[in-house]
Amino acid sequence: MPRSKVAGIGMYVPAHVVTNNDLTKYMDTSDEWIQERTGIKERRYADRTGETTTTMGVEAAKIAIERAGTTPEEIDFIVFATLSPDYYFPGCGVLLQRAMKMKEIGALDVRNQCSGFLYALSVADQFIKTGMYKNILVVGSEKHSFGLDFSTRGRNISVIFGDGAGAVVLQPTEKEDEGILSTHLHSDGESAEILAMYNPGTHANHWAAQNYADFDDAPIGEMFMSHAMIDKAQNFPFMDGQSVFKKAVVKFPEVIMEALDKNGYRSTDINMLIPHQANLRISQFVQQKLKLSDEQVYNNIQQYGNTTAASVPIALCEAWEKGKISEGDLVCLAAFGSGFTWASALIKW
Repeated sequence: MPRSKVAGIGMYVPAHVVTNNDLTKYMDTSDEWIQERTGIKERRYADRTGETTTTMGVEAAKIAIERAGTTPEEIDFIVFATLSPDYYFPGCGVLLQRAMKMKEIGALDVRNQCSGFLYALSVADQFIKTGMYKNILVVGSEKHSFGLDFSTRGRNISVIFGDGAGAVVLQPTEKEDEGILSTHLHSDGESAEILAMYNPGTHANHWAAQNYADFDDAPIGEMFMSHAMIDKAQNFPFMDGQSVFKKAVVKFPEVIMEALDKNGYRSTDINMLIPHQANLRISQFVQQKLKLSDEQVYNNIQQYGNTTAASVPIALCEAWEKGKISEGDLVCLAAFGSGFTWASALIKW
């Protein structure tokens, strides 16, 4: 059975840089406050009308495809991970297929938030291993800036997120010392509501201890999005940051060690750990727990913020471009996020 190798990788971030000081125009916050809690100094915001989640994914995909030595016409499957699609439906996969003038290939959309890229990578890996496809494009892309609460009320969330995209092309390899060694996927929905965007949705307060949505009094319709929901700011993301942090610092190391144990490695064997860029404090905690050096962990949340499904491929691409990942290196990818879901992948580069 062949393995999957990362044959090409690309990233795209918007040109518009938004610093912490820029955000003080809209909310009661400060550069010191944001850096202390998250490590973030700045992030990128997509052009409000000129860029979408899909168009950013296209730009990252172009680079990945070229570096893989292939063409859009030769891609035979797409897996697109995002929580911020251009449309509620259809998903971004088909929009990317159209924009890149690809053949009538399959396009799968993955909704696993911060773990989305690793879930997408795992799915693509299985298709390569079975021989069903030979050139799979895996994309993680997010346009958070269109849906955040830019007020003091929403600052705990809004200061964290940024926009961007990353992509890889997976191809089969027969080399025993190359490619994705294993992927590991987990979930626990017990605390799903502590990091979520409830509306718009079809939940009708079914899962709520308290009302997540105030609906208009109507015998039919008017539940998906109402004026009352907008007036009460119920259409923005919610996060209990402390609870998320406590869970993440447990599950991150667990899923990394699961990948290492599966393949007979120790944490000291890691050449590069690429954690999901959720919070610099989480990454630092994981690094300390696994006794990794600064040279073994790559973080870029300081420049880009949390780009959710895009964060792992952006960081992986940037680390590779800077020469921090070389052929033969043991690379571990890990993520934790809303759901909760968490995942890891171990790669021999």
